Amino acid sequence: MDLSLYITGVDLLGTFVFGLSGGTVAIRHRLDVFGVIVLAVAAALAGGMLRDMLLGATPVIALADERYLLVAVAAALVAFFFKPLISRLGKPVMVFDALGLGLFAVTGCRKGLEYGLDPVVSVLLGVLTAVGGGLVRDLLVTEVPRVLREEIYALAAFVGATVVVVGEYLVLADWLVTLVGISAAFSVRVISVIYGWSAPRSPWL
Repeated sequence: MDLSLYITGVDLLGTFVFGLSGGTVAIRHRLDVFGVIVLAVAAALAGGMLRDMLLGATPVIALADERYLLVAVAAALVAFFFKPLISRLGKPVMVFDALGLGLFAVTGCRKGLEYGLDPVVSVLLGVLTAVGGGLVRDLLVTEVPRVLREEIYALAAFVGATVVVVGEYLVLADWLVTLVGISAAFSVRVISVIYGWSAPRSPWL
């Protein structure tokens, strides 16, 4: 499969998943249908738009390809109409957020490598892509962004992006690297929530 097509497919999946997380947060804050769509679109597209702007890939793919907006709106409507079903997952926002984190960390890092960036810079780009949507989502509902209060959030994205760089160095199959990278980021994030892991905080709090 062509690499750019492969990245687009994973990117669209990440867009949908982050859209679900944004829509779920909006419903939790009792926003109307317009608010749900706005928050879902912001969560779904902000990270990818930030990535493309930093790469100079303009117009950004979220604006150049209407599928991204349609997928984000579809995710918002799914969250709006099927919230009770989604809630059966237990912690739907955390689950979707963790999955979206892994998906965008992988695609962000891959796109950086595709544009010829240094591996370290590509990993950082993957992290920025992964945390960007969640950051905008949380700010819109006046919450402290998870990336600032849950340090394992960014670390999980870092782990997923690093897997991509290692996989490229070892010349492993794209599908395998993608699967392992997403799984690694997802697992680190979910396990950190289950066990309450976090980076050290100031003793003067």
